[in-house]
Amino acid sequence: MLRVALDRQYLLNTNTDNLLTTDIEWGTAINLILKRRFTSVHLETRNNVWSITNVDIRMFSNLVFKTLRCSLYLRLQAVFLCLGLLGCGDDSILLSDQEADPVVIDVPIAYIKRIAPYDDEQLLVEQSITRPADFIPGASLYIKSRAAVSAAETNISAAAFFSEEQIAANDPELDTYDVKDLNVSYDGERLIFAMRAPEIEDADDDEQPTWNIWEYDLTSDTLRRIIVSDLDAEFGEDTSPVYLPDGRIVFSSTRQQANQAILLDEGKPQYQAIDEDRNQTASVLHVMDADGENIQQISFNQSHDLDPTILSSGKILFSRWDNAVTNNTVNLYQMNTDGSDLEIVYGRHSHISSRSDLALHFTQLAEQPDGQVLAMLRPFSTNQWGTDFINIDVANYIDDTMPIASQPGLTGPAQTPAIFDNVLINGDISPGGSFSAMYPLWDGSERILFSWSQCRVYDPEQDGDTDEALQILPCDDTLLENPVVKAAPLLYGLWMYDPIDNTQLVINVPEEGLFYTDLVAMQPRAFPGNALIADEYDQDLALEGLGRVHIRSVYDFAGIDTSPQGITALSDPTQTPVVDRPARFLRVVKAVSLPDDEVRDFDNSAFGRSSAQLMREIIGYVPIEPDGSVLFNVPANVPLSFSLLDQDGQRISERHQNWLQLVSGEVKTCNGCHTQNSEMPHGRLDAEADSINLGATSSDGGFPNTNPALFTDVGDTMAQTAGRVLGVSYPSADIVFEDIWTDPDIQTPVASFSYAYSDLQSTLPISSSCALIWTSLCRIEINFPDHIQPIFSVDRQVYSEDGVTLLEDRTCVSCHTPDGSDDLAQVPAAQLDLRGVASTDDPDVFTSYRELMFSDSEQELSDGVLINRLVEVTDNDGNIVYEVDEEGELILDAEGNPIAVTETVSVTNSMSTNGAISSNRFFRVFDQGAIHDAWLTPAESKLLSEWLDIGAQYYNNPFAAPVN
Repeated sequence: MLRVALDRQYLLNTNTDNLLTTDIEWGTAINLILKRRFTSVHLETRNNVWSITNVDIRMFSNLVFKTLRCSLYLRLQAVFLCLGLLGCGDDSILLSDQEADPVVIDVPIAYIKRIAPYDDEQLLVEQSITRPADFIPGASLYIKSRAAVSAAETNISAAAFFSEEQIAANDPELDTYDVKDLNVSYDGERLIFAMRAPEIEDADDDEQPTWNIWEYDLTSDTLRRIIVSDLDAEFGEDTSPVYLPDGRIVFSSTRQQANQAILLDEGKPQYQAIDEDRNQTASVLHVMDADGENIQQISFNQSHDLDPTILSSGKILFSRWDNAVTNNTVNLYQMNTDGSDLEIVYGRHSHISSRSDLALHFTQLAEQPDGQVLAMLRPFSTNQWGTDFINIDVANYIDDTMPIASQPGLTGPAQTPAIFDNVLINGDISPGGSFSAMYPLWDGSERILFSWSQCRVYDPEQDGDTDEALQILPCDDTLLENPVVKAAPLLYGLWMYDPIDNTQLVINVPEEGLFYTDLVAMQPRAFPGNALIADEYDQDLALEGLGRVHIRSVYDFAGIDTSPQGITALSDPTQTPVVDRPARFLRVVKAVSLPDDEVRDFDNSAFGRSSAQLMREIIGYVPIEPDGSVLFNVPANVPLSFSLLDQDGQRISERHQNWLQLVSGEVKTCNGCHTQNSEMPHGRLDAEADSINLGATSSDGGFPNTNPALFTDVGDTMAQTAGRVLGVSYPSADIVFEDIWTDPDIQTPVASFSYAYSDLQSTLPISSSCALIWTSLCRIEINFPDHIQPIFSVDRQVYSEDGVTLLEDRTCVSCHTPDGSDDLAQVPAAQLDLRGVASTDDPDVFTSYRELMFSDSEQELSDGVLINRLVEVTDNDGNIVYEVDEEGELILDAEGNPIAVTETVSVTNSMSTNGAISSNRFFRVFDQGAIHDAWLTPAESKLLSEWLDIGAQYYNNPFAAPVN
C-alpha cells in the first residue's frame, strides 16, 4: 500500500479540504493519476517522498521514474517501471485495468514464464541456435483469462508431471522441467508447445527424457502429449510445433525418419545424422497427424531447420541453418506442407550490420497481418536472454538492401524495428531495453504483445564495497555516458504495444528473477490457405519416387547472359561448334549423412586434407543442351547440389553450397545459376529477374539450324524439347555425349563419346548391381584407398608386337617410388611418391595421398640414401647468409670457414581440394603432346576429376573409414 495525497487543485497542501489523503492499493492510485482525476501528487513510501505540482501525466511519469530506486518495494517499482518512458520514445504507458478493451481484455493469453537461469557463477546460461535440444529447467506455461494485470494466472503445464497436492504446495520440484516454442490454433482454443520432463536422477544421457510436443485444449481444460506412446515419443527431440491449416502439426525433430529409411536402402545402418559442425543431431522439419500418427520428414537439410510458422498462403516459413562449407548463417526459407517448392525467402546477405560485431540471424518467426515477417535478431550463441525484434518486408526484398527484381527502385532497408528504435544488441547497455518474445494480434488493431525488460543500471556513484544494497536506476543519457556504469539484471514484464495510439499497456508486472520467453493471444484468426503439393506435379514421377529439375539456362546469372557467344549463337550448331560450348555436363552431388561417435567413431583423418566438404556421393551426370538448359530426374527426399562441367568432366562452376530437395512427383524449374558472393536475387522464383532463355518461338518448327526431328512447342527450352521427344533422362554414372542437335543435312554430327566406369581396370566406385542397372538408389562412392590408389598400380607396361618384349613400363608406381631396381634407393619421379603404404608424416593415410595433397621437401640421393635437399639461403641482394652467434659474430667450421645457412626446397602439392581444374599440375602431364600423353584413360581421368571436384576426401563413407 502507498500513502498518497492527491490534490484536486493545482497547488499542493494549500487547501486541505481539497486533499484526499489515504492508504490505497497501488493500481488504484496510478489509475487515478493516469485518468487525470488529480494533477498534483504527493507519494510516501517507507523512506521516499515525492511532491509534484502542476505537471502533466507524461512529465509525472518521467520525473518519478528517474528518481526511483531499487530499495522501493517491488510493487511500487513495477508501477513506475510501467510509467517510465525511457526506451519507449514518446509512447504513453497505460495499465491494463484502466479501461475495458473490447477485443483484448476478454481474450485469454498464454505465456511461458521461467526462473532466470543463472549458473554457479551467477551468469545467465548460454542459449544457442545450434543446440535446439538444450534443457534449461525452470519454465512453466501459464494462461490468463484476460490480458490484464488483475487477471489471475494458472499454471497449465505442471499437471503433466506433478500431482495437485504438489502444485498447490508449490513444490520445488515444479521447477525441474522445461517448456518452450508456444503456438496457438487458428480458432484460438488450443495451445501447442514443446516440453521436456524433469531429468531422471543417475540415468545415462541416452535414457533421459526428450523434448515432446504437447497440447492444451482451453474448452475442455485438458493437457495431452500429442504422441501417446512413450516409445514413439522418445524417438527424437521434438520442438517448434505449429498447427497446419488441415489440422496436422509441423515441427522440428531429430527423428529424420525418411533419411534413416534411405540410409537402409543405401546399405548403411539406420541412424540420426549429426549437423555439419559435427556437434549435434540435425533437427529438421516433420509433419504428423493431430493424434501423433503418420510422422513424415519433409526437410532434408544437413543442419537444423527450426521455428516453422504458417504464412497466409499456407506455406511453411522457417529458419534454416545454411552450414555447408563456408556458409554459416540462419536464413528464411519456405516450402509447401509436403516439403515441395523449397526456396529461400530472405536473408542470405543480411547478417552483417553495424548493430553487432557478430553475425545476426533470424529466429522466432511470425507473419504479421500486413504480410511482413516478425523475427528475432540474435547471434548464434548468447547469454543475454534478450535482443530485438524486426519487421522484414519479404514481399519486396530478398535481402536488407536488395529488392526483388521487379522492384528495382527500392533501396531498403527491408528490416525495421518492430517497436523501439534504440535497442542495442551488440553487448552494450541497451537504452531501449531488451525483448524476449513478441506476438502480433490479428484483430485489425496492429497491436503487438511483447515481453520486455526496461534498461536499468546500477548506481555508479554507490560504493560497492559497503554492505548497503546496490541501488538500481533507470537508464538516462547521463548514466549511459558514464564509462563505469554497469547493467542491472533483466526485469521482464508482459506488455501490449499500440502503434496507432502510441501506447504501451502493461499486462504482467515485471518481477525480479523471472523471464517471459514465449507469448500468444488465444484469439481466433483466419485460416491460411492450403499449400499441400508442388505447383507443378507429376503423378508418374511420384510413383517412381522421383522429382524433376528443369534449369532454363546455366548461363543465366540473375538475368544476365554470361555465355561468351550469347545463348542464341550457342543454340545454333552452325554458329557454335560443340567443342566451343563452355558447359557440357551437370553433376548431381548428394550429401553423406554423418553418424555420431556412438554409431561410428572414426578419426578426423577420414576427411583427408580438408573436412570442409565433409563426405559426398555422386548421383550421376546429365548433358547440358546448347542453350544451357537441363532437364533431368532425381531421387526424391535427399539433399542435392549441382556442379557444371566442361567437356573433360571437370567442374567449371563454384560448388553449390546449399542443399536442394525435391519430393516425389515435384517438378522444379530454376532460371539459372549464381555465385556465392552475388547478392542478386536467386533461389526464389518470384524474386528473380526473368529468364534470359525465352525458348522456342514457334511450335513444330524446331530451333534454327538444328535437327528437325526435335520439334518444338512455343517457349520450350532445348532440354524440354529433347525430353518431350526422346524422354527425360535420369543421371548416369558415366559421362555420355551424343550430338542430337546437329542437322545431318547441314553438317556432320560430332562423334559420340563416353567416360565409362566399365573401361576402368581398377576397382569401380559403384556396386556390381548398379554397374548393371543404374537406379535412384545407386551412388558413386569414392574412397581414396579403394578407388584412387589402385589407379596408380594399374599395369601399364607397353610391349612390342610380339607381346613379349617390354618396351616401356608406364605403371605409375614403377617410377613414382623411392625403391629402385636391385633394391637401391632412387628419387621418385617428379619428387612424387605414389605408393600405397602408410605415410611417414601421417600414418593414417597412404604416402601417395600425402604427397599429392600436401607440399613436401625435395629429396636427393646422398651415398645411396634419400635425404632432403638443402640449398644456401641468400638475402634480398643475392648474398649468402651465414650462421652467427648471439653476439652477431660469424660461426666458423673446423677449417675456419663461415657456415652458410641452408633450407629445404619445397615441392608444391600437385592436387588441390578445390577441384580438378585447380589440380592442373597433376593433369597437365597427361595433356596431348605432354610427357604422359594418353597414359591415363578417359575413365581414369574422369574418376580422378570427380573425386577432386567433390573435395578429395580420403573416405566418402564413414563406415569404410577405420574405427578410431
